[in-house]
Amino acid sequence: MKSYDVAVIGSGPGGYVAAIRCAQLGMKTAIIEKYSTLGGTCLNVGCIPSKALLDSSHHYEDAVKHFEEHGIELPGDVKVNLEKMIARKQAVVDQTTGGIDFLMKKNNIDVYHGLGSYKDATHIAIEGEENVEIEAKQSIIATGSKPSTLPFISVDKERIITSTEALKLKEIPKHLMIIGGGVIGLELGQVYRRLGAEVTVLEYADRIIPNMDAGLSKELNKVFKKAKFKMQVSHKVKSVERVGDEVIVKADNKKGEEVEFKGDYCLVSVGRSAYTAGLNAEAAGVKLDDRGRVEVNAHLQTTANNIYAIGDVVKGAMLAHKAEEEGVFVAETLAGQKPHIDYNLIPGVVYTWPEVAAVGKTEVQLKEEGIAYKTGQFPMRALGRSRASMDLDGFVKILADASTDEILGVHMIGARAADMIAEAVVAMEYRASAEDVSRMSHAHPTFTEAIKEAALAATEDRALHI
Repeated sequence: MKSYDVAVIGSGPGGYVAAIRCAQLGMKTAIIEKYSTLGGTCLNVGCIPSKALLDSSHHYEDAVKHFEEHGIELPGDVKVNLEKMIARKQAVVDQTTGGIDFLMKKNNIDVYHGLGSYKDATHIAIEGEENVEIEAKQSIIATGSKPSTLPFISVDKERIITSTEALKLKEIPKHLMIIGGGVIGLELGQVYRRLGAEVTVLEYADRIIPNMDAGLSKELNKVFKKAKFKMQVSHKVKSVERVGDEVIVKADNKKGEEVEFKGDYCLVSVGRSAYTAGLNAEAAGVKLDDRGRVEVNAHLQTTANNIYAIGDVVKGAMLAHKAEEEGVFVAETLAGQKPHIDYNLIPGVVYTWPEVAAVGKTEVQLKEEGIAYKTGQFPMRALGRSRASMDLDGFVKILADASTDEILGVHMIGARAADMIAEAVVAMEYRASAEDVSRMSHAHPTFTEAIKEAALAATEDRALHI
């Protein structure tokens, strides 16, 4: 039986990063992955493949709708080859997961493919092509999450699908119905709307992306309606039935009236739930909460003091970069260091176009906490860079403390917002004031000038270009 200082169960962004950091810190490390490829949901059926399809569909939409305005004339009609588009997506996935294989070898991390389950707190059985057992002084649970559904929905993975199946469809839907107006549903909805599908979004809350700033939700809703999405908010779905190649969805609208929708595909996108099946956590003394998540303390330590848990399998935002931060945090804790994570400063992003990004507090949260604040907002359409690229939708909003001017939250929607939010994170990590940011030189013409202008707007309403 092989013995290790640390064994990591799960090879998603949290797991593989934790393994690398443990190895860097001199620990003999093993990683256990149920599937044949490393990288978890994010690299295989989540972040990476969805962004590949978003980029491909964006290129197609530009060719169809915007090339002519840019003075680009194409011979003949522009057509979609969905099979080739999906194949390119898979090539990106294969290259990325192959990169994780390389990193494991580079850092001398032993990789086991199979289902890892605890026999006790220091012994893990691995059921795969070869059944083995290893011993680990410490272990990290990084088993991630799986798509959630509703009790009355039977996902057949053909017409009633999750995000996993939506990433490898063999045809463009005629009418794609999406249950859930959150990040995943909207991103995949935009992919297929660009390719010609009719798209209907059914959201239980009174707005899409309900966990983000209300202004971002309103602006993105406006963009989607302009793209002829059918947005049905305040709709409580109560049945989903497949009849042949047709799916029938029934819901109650905000008036309590029953309404019916019909399409050829229905994407169930109502969030994700922690995945602990087969882990046999109880045998190791690891306690799960009532939602199936692993219970941890402030150090991400479980009820078994030599076992830690990170990422989607514990409470908090289900984000790949949050899992990575937690993976490094645990590795450094095991090495006797004193790392830290500020969960308030982990950004959230929606990779639609325009992109949506945010970090820190929303206005609702500040009001609930009784914190006096001031607001500075700047529209993207006022930027020369936005006019040059024809990306006019969106804005940047900065919330700053009314008395100290410290930036408390940054919310943005617009081209490249996913990249721009990092500036806000850096500023807030160093507790910058809105005036600090307003006095920094931003290259012209760039989208990031909107951050400077929003900071100026929050500083005595000094925006220069509106």
